Amino acid sequence: MRKVIVILAVMLANFFVEAQVKTPQASPAAKVEQVVGLTNIQIDYSRPSAKGRTVYGDLVPFGKNWRTGANANTTISFSENVKLCGKDLAKGKYALYTTPKADSWDIIFYTDTNNWGLPEVWDEAKVALRVSVKPETLSKSVESFSIFLNNLSNDSGVLELSWERTIVAVPFTVPTQEAAMKSIEKTLAGPSAGDYFSAAQYFYQTNGDLNKALSWVNSAVSLSPKDKDVPYWYLRLKSLIQAKLGDKKGAIQTAKLSLEGAIKEGNADYEKMNKDSIAEWSKK
Repeated sequence: MRKVIVILAVMLANFFVEAQVKTPQASPAAKVEQVVGLTNIQIDYSRPSAKGRTVYGDLVPFGKNWRTGANANTTISFSENVKLCGKDLAKGKYALYTTPKADSWDIIFYTDTNNWGLPEVWDEAKVALRVSVKPETLSKSVESFSIFLNNLSNDSGVLELSWERTIVAVPFTVPTQEAAMKSIEKTLAGPSAGDYFSAAQYFYQTNGDLNKALSWVNSAVSLSPKDKDVPYWYLRLKSLIQAKLGDKKGAIQTAKLSLEGAIKEGNADYEKMNKDSIAEWSKK
């Protein structure tokens, strides 16, 4: 009898797990992802619908902060520093709030993105940027709240919020030329010390051409900033490559330099590894 009860309990549990009711969201989630020039922009929001209601001035009161959507925070992120209405906004992720008014809207970029709707306590110190724009009247009503990125060029675009018969357009610019020049200069300057180190490390770990690995790690060492010590992990890798090539004397000399750097930086792990290697390679 007990066995039957257990089986029935398991069957009922499985039934209730599988019988969870699924219904459409009243305000479905949406995502906008767009590359503008060399800047990645992503918007996550929920889309309430008018459903015959008067939106602005009623459902969304004038003169009060609005969550700008529904459910969790509407968020917008920029991979580069941007300008909105000519004002600077640092790259990062923001909650997007607005203050709708009949003749103007405040668009607010808020640094705390972890609220459900508006913050319980508004903190003006968390306002990264506030800009004011004029709303425009649409010729055709928009049933579901919508956010778009339009009028795109290599250097600019427009963030558009539309619902009912109202659209709000926020012009923005992105630092495409600056980002492109940085990429060009970096590429034309050739591989960095880190690039050479990574290539040497890969060849060492995969039993590749150790002579190439040694050449690359030497390049990493030579490209290290002249006003700073050569990174002790660069020297550690070089010593390992030298030892594997049979140059124990050179490996010991390099390991001693790595040891000095590890001691200076207080890295006990590298200190021990270098000491152990020096002891091993010193054996006749």
